[in-house]
Amino acid sequence: MATVLVTGATGNVGSRAVGELRDRGIPVRAFVRDPERAAAVLGGATDLAHGDFAQVDSVRRAMDGIERVLLICGNDPRQVEFGTAAIDAAARAGVRRIVLLSTIGAEAGSPTVFFDQHGRIEEYLHGSRIPGVVLRSSHLMSNLLGSVATIRQAGRFFLPAGDARIAMIDPRDVAAAAAAALTTDAHDGRTYVLTGPEAITYGDVARCLSGVVGRPIAFVDVPDEAALAGLARAGLSPWLAEQVVAVFGALRDGVNASTTDSVRELTGREPRDIEDFARWSAPLLPDRP
Repeated sequence: MATVLVTGATGNVGSRAVGELRDRGIPVRAFVRDPERAAAVLGGATDLAHGDFAQVDSVRRAMDGIERVLLICGNDPRQVEFGTAAIDAAARAGVRRIVLLSTIGAEAGSPTVFFDQHGRIEEYLHGSRIPGVVLRSSHLMSNLLGSVATIRQAGRFFLPAGDARIAMIDPRDVAAAAAAALTTDAHDGRTYVLTGPEAITYGDVARCLSGVVGRPIAFVDVPDEAALAGLARAGLSPWLAEQVVAVFGALRDGVNASTTDSVRELTGREPRDIEDFARWSAPLLPDRP
């Protein structure tokens, strides 16, 4: 099979998709902004295309000789511009399939900016001449890893999640689904909603982590204003912090409370549960404060 281009290749899903494809014997090219970091994350033997979505010529160079693309475009005020330009570059290069990583709740015109952006890119892909598969991912379990510092220091993590029930998904399952969609034409034109096996709360996550690491870890619900302040202290831009908090509002409203069988349909196995993810991530959470 011809080389697959993976954008967002050092992220939680992209890096694991690179591994999934390599495990299948499929050559991969990773589109990255920081080759040194990418080599550390992906391994020095990875074919790296150095560039940035904001530099259209670099996107076009990365597409050269590519037939399939896993398009992952990070949250950014220019996300729609970046995503649609990448689709145009793929069409120009003769790409035969794009698998687009989107999100549950994606809808052009949504008042939630992230959902609107993803929805607009989905629409653009559907209007292109390239066969496409859309994967609307559930809330990633790995989002929790953004709270590693407070878990290590205080045994607590702080999110504006309330008692929202969320069908969280392990990024390894999203990557496996993406690899499956890339390697056959059976899914072209379809949209899949990817979720974990059950809808759980962040309180459930805390209890599971506590059992795995052997010490108490607590979830602390915080108001939106406190979450905004915390995200600003962590270095997020005001725009990104506001949109992250808006997504948590949608989660509290139940946007991600339902489960699907899409992971099993695409990969042939059940999605991993939170206990599996907790065991996998436990090395990041030492057993002492």
